Amino acid sequence: MPMDAKEIEVKSKALAKATAQNEPPSTLLQILKELQQGVKATEDLLRSTRVGIIVNKLKQNKAPEVARLASEIVSRWRNEVNKQKASGSPGASRRSSGSPRPPQNGTASPAGTPTDKLSKLSVPPEKRTWKADGVDINQTSNKSRDNCIGLMYDGLCLNSTEPPRHVLSKASAVEAAAYSAFGPETKEGYRTKIRSLFQNLKNKSNPKLRVRVLSSEIAPEDFVKMSHEELRSVEQREQDRKIQKENMDKAMVAQAERSISTSLQCGKCGQRKVTYTEAQTRSADEPMTLFCTCVNCGKSWRQ
Repeated sequence: MPMDAKEIEVKSKALAKATAQNEPPSTLLQILKELQQGVKATEDLLRSTRVGIIVNKLKQNKAPEVARLASEIVSRWRNEVNKQKASGSPGASRRSSGSPRPPQNGTASPAGTPTDKLSKLSVPPEKRTWKADGVDINQTSNKSRDNCIGLMYDGLCLNSTEPPRHVLSKASAVEAAAYSAFGPETKEGYRTKIRSLFQNLKNKSNPKLRVRVLSSEIAPEDFVKMSHEELRSVEQREQDRKIQKENMDKAMVAQAERSISTSLQCGKCGQRKVTYTEAQTRSADEPMTLFCTCVNCGKSWRQ
């Protein structure tokens, strides 16, 4: 059952206190699991209770299990808030910790500001990048991770007519899922996965992959764990099957029978166990050519 704001504040304070007093990881994990199950994230709720800030600090905790769970929770909350923003749901009226900052003078954004840019395309679909779309990829306050969000954006937006806001939300969700499964960002596994996903998204022979991710047919958590074979399109897999079948058919064709001679001697190992086939490679009045292979060492020659 979802917690109300007061219950969340109590849990947040308990978590902060447990962290400050260096209580065992089991205590932190218990509170985190309660928050994971009980918080239905909205931007207003995370702001008013400050629970997002407290949990986010635990991503750097020395206990790996605590850091990983905190990362999963923060990623899920961020995804929920981004979805609410994309759909215009209540509770998403104010910025989250990863959204562009409002003007410092407190005035409303005039027409033509970044808010409008996130809803409209300003360049042709085939020329889209996060820079061309004018989006802010600084979503995590971590330069390495933000650069990876930009990479995911570039892979997803190619030839897409989806609004920048939606593409950015999905790119952030994919990066967060990769970070949760393979992070932190200093690990080679995380960097390798991001590069692999980018290459697959940019693959011209597999344009449906981008569409499937943007449409949520493939969830970010599933996308980052898909194998190379699973990432390939149906057409690519069918083409591979045809090639494999052709190779199998060729392999099953009867091969020319090879005779074994003890009169022929291998010039390499000196053995007289030589297989050979005959073929007429010259004019009809010329003797046939022998193609020889030593059974012992594998040397091949013709005479």
